[in-house]
Amino acid sequence: MRKAKPKKHVILPDPVFNDVKVSKFVNHLMYDGKKSISYEIFYTALDAVKNKMQNEEKTALEIWKKALDNITPQVEVKSRRVGGATFQVPTEIRPERKESISMKNLIAFARKRGGKSMAEKLASEIVDAYNEQGGAFKRKEDMHRMAEANRAFAHFRF
Repeated sequence: MRKAKPKKHVILPDPVFNDVKVSKFVNHLMYDGKKSISYEIFYTALDAVKNKMQNEEKTALEIWKKALDNITPQVEVKSRRVGGATFQVPTEIRPERKESISMKNLIAFARKRGGKSMAEKLASEIVDAYNEQGGAFKRKEDMHRMAEANRAFAHFRF
């Protein structure tokens, strides 16, 4: 490598929970640099989660973190050309990428959902992910199924 590795961008924790993971999630949720609107959507969604899951002894933030853990994939398939044929090779995912994929999937499936506001859609997707159902959880299951089906090509890993 000629150049030095670029420095990791330091993300500051959010103002309410003082958590870096929340800031990363809000950054993924943000459109057109409107971070304050993203924070508003996220905190409103957590309030809605708290109202929906009143019988749970966990806080809304813990429920959100557990939901993210439930939809975090461990392996993914990457296309690899070997001698004219393209194989789907299962590979492990780096921890930062795992976190990023799970956040992006949660947001993407929340946006696709039918509902009134983005906060309500996000809240219902969080509750579904916590209960191991919904679109984002199904995406993770599909990724794992694809990796399992193509386990024979794992020796092509690069």
